[in-house]
Amino acid sequence: MTEEQLEKLKYPLGRLAFPENFTAELFSTMINDLKEFPALLANEVSNLNEEQLNTPYREGGWTLRQVVHHLADSHMTAFLRFKMALTEENPTVKGYKQDLFSKTADVMNSDLKSSLNILDGVHQRWPTLLNTMSAEEFERTFYHTEYDRTYILKNVLALYSWHGKHHLAHIINLKKTMSW
Repeated sequence: MTEEQLEKLKYPLGRLAFPENFTAELFSTMINDLKEFPALLANEVSNLNEEQLNTPYREGGWTLRQVVHHLADSHMTAFLRFKMALTEENPTVKGYKQDLFSKTADVMNSDLKSSLNILDGVHQRWPTLLNTMSAEEFERTFYHTEYDRTYILKNVLALYSWHGKHHLAHIINLKKTMSW
């Protein structure tokens, strides 16, 4: 496999590029992406069997089961980071070891319903919060210790709008490749 082919498997939508201009229309689109994401994900995984769920989306990649549980872990963490940034002055947030999280017993042995339920709840509340935020609030920040950088909430919104679609593309592409 060439590096180009591997890159396409890892980043089927391409790598994230933060928007230069955040318009009202872009905010609306990104918030809508978050709102719609749980239903799109549930639709893609609802008819998969255990063997399919335990198939990696690429060689050396996570299984579809791990991807779904990762999405719940990641998106609930991001939602809490938003709330911290809105209620504290540039709070410090800690990273987590995503690869190790993806191998814990709750990921390897749990039905997807638990994570789909988490995503449903988070993605009902998150857009509600986002739709009430002012332009100034989208400029609020948090400091991430793992990356030693400060993140602006509008960029974090762009990241998670992309993140859901990115992993959804992993699932859709594998299903097409495998003719599921």
